[in-house]
This record gives sequence, C-alpha cells and structure tokens, in this order.
Amino acid sequence: MPKQVQRCSWAGDDPAMRRYHDTEWGVPLHDDNKLFEFLILEGAQAGLSWNTVLNKRDAYRRAFHGFDIKRVARMTDAALEKLLDNPGIIRNRLKIYSARNNARAALKVIDEFGSLDAYFWSFADGKPIRNRHTGRGDVPARTELSDTLSKDMKKRGFNFVGSTIIYAHMQATGIVNDHFVGCFRYRQV
Repeated sequence: MPKQVQRCSWAGDDPAMRRYHDTEWGVPLHDDNKLFEFLILEGAQAGLSWNTVLNKRDAYRRAFHGFDIKRVARMTDAALEKLLDNPGIIRNRLKIYSARNNARAALKVIDEFGSLDAYFWSFADGKPIRNRHTGRGDVPARTELSDTLSKDMKKRGFNFVGSTIIYAHMQATGIVNDHFVGCFRYRQV
C-alpha cells in the first residue's frame, strides 16, 4: 500500500485547497503583481474562508486586470461600482474599493523602495522565516512582525491590512514558512 502524503491539516480533502497548498502556499514570492494579488485576496477573505476566496480567484483576476497594479490604481468609481454586480467576486463595497486604494498605496511604496518585493521582504531581512509548527494550534493568527508590518502599511495608506490579514499574506507569499514540520512541503519551501 502506497504511503499517504502528509499535508497541513487545513488543506483538507478539497482538490482546489490541496492544489493551492501543494503548489503555492508558502512558496517565497518576489513578483510585485503576485504579492499585490495576495494582498487583495487576503483582504477580501476577511470574515470568510480561504476556500471561498480561492474559488473566486479567477473572477478576481478578470475583475482587477490580472492584478496589474497600475491598471487597478486607475480604475474609476464607475468601474468599481460595476463590480458590485459581479457574482464572481465578493461584493463588498469597502473591499472592492480597497483594491484601488491599495494599488495607489503600492505605487507609492514602489516609488520609495523600488518594488513591493523589496518592501515586504525588508521586514524579514530578505529571507523566509522558518517556523516549526506541528499542528493548527501552534500557528499564531498574528505575530510581532505582522503587527509591525500592518502598522507601517496603515501609515502608508493601505487598508484591509490588519495584523491577522498581513500574517496570512506573509504565510501565503512565503515570507513565513508555516507548513507543519510533518508536511511534505515543509522542507521543499
């Protein structure tokens, strides 16, 4: 009998969640548009499950121009209002408008730091933080580092960037490796 692959328990049995866990979550990202995508998606998740957002990801990509930061920053109120009728995304006015707001804040960060990549990774000294969690109960919802980054982002005009959202962003983009020690991805990422 073949040995079963051991994953983080949150990946569950849903094929989309497993694929996301196995191929993306925790992989260090250095692409500004992908970092921006996860920032918007993590903010959209607030109060919802990641599975809900993951299932709407393609619609989000279409609605927000593939997360092209400059294009999202130029979206008009009319374009954002039209998205409130889009059943493919989470139709929350504050979350939809925050995408444009955060794109504009991201452009200022890019002007100052050269890239979103340089900005985010500067908080971790440019290398992933490798934790050693054995199960869900070990993983914090936020840390001192996510508190610091969240506070700095709020000061720079970002919204939907509370410490818990930012910690989830850090996990998703590989700034933090929170794969459980027994998970097959722990050593891979």
